[in-house]
Amino acid sequence: MSFIIHRINALTDNYIWLIETPSQAWVVDPGEALPVFNKLNELNLSLAGILLTHHHYDHTDGVISLLTQFPDARVFAGHQMQKPYITDFVREGDQIDLDGIPLNILETPGHTLDHIALYNNQVLFSGDTLFAGGCGRVFEGTSEQMAQSLLKLRDLNDTLAVYCGHEYTLANMNFARIAEPMNPAVIERRNEVRNKRLNNQACVPSTLGIEKQTNPFLRFDLEPLANVLRNKTGTDNPMTTTDLFTACRGWKDQLDRTDLLDDIS
Repeated sequence: MSFIIHRINALTDNYIWLIETPSQAWVVDPGEALPVFNKLNELNLSLAGILLTHHHYDHTDGVISLLTQFPDARVFAGHQMQKPYITDFVREGDQIDLDGIPLNILETPGHTLDHIALYNNQVLFSGDTLFAGGCGRVFEGTSEQMAQSLLKLRDLNDTLAVYCGHEYTLANMNFARIAEPMNPAVIERRNEVRNKRLNNQACVPSTLGIEKQTNPFLRFDLEPLANVLRNKTGTDNPMTTTDLFTACRGWKDQLDRTDLLDDIS
């Protein structure tokens, strides 16, 4: 069955995703309600359900208002999320049916403990675990959890379109160019992203194949980036996968976001 995904800009740099099927609409991570109401009215659709990747306010603050107008809408979230309005708790291996369109569940803790990703053979809704060119900060989980969550997503098919929760792509690709300055795929993508952002164009969705070629947080355990990270830590001891991720995430965390948004010649 066919479906259309609509991008809804929200807050400062959030993306809400509205999935339009032939007879229903589903919304992913509604950080605010008004732009969702506007899109539903534009499309003349009612809301069948809400899909939440994690509990942060900028992905959930619109839920209660949406349920006020659509009280029969189901709300799906990971089994560790603690929100009173959730109707369906899901775990890894579960599948949600959206008007005949399946979405599979992966548990991807690290950014938060309740984080999930949703995917099928066409799309991946990665929330704040995997961004275009980057990944989320480790807030509630551990570096080991975040590393394993990212590697789990890396195992999915290259052709999947990646729909993440924020437009951080330019800063992410500026860091990717610092981390892998000789990677031609990184150089090309960073230039494309810069041109898009100069014209106020969205850089999401990307594809998982592009992420595997250019995103440091899907490449931290691969050469040559892994060797760069070993040298940066200055240790002679072997580094585990978690060690390599921690080094990569820590490197980016040390750089001010404003610096990463500046042009790099």
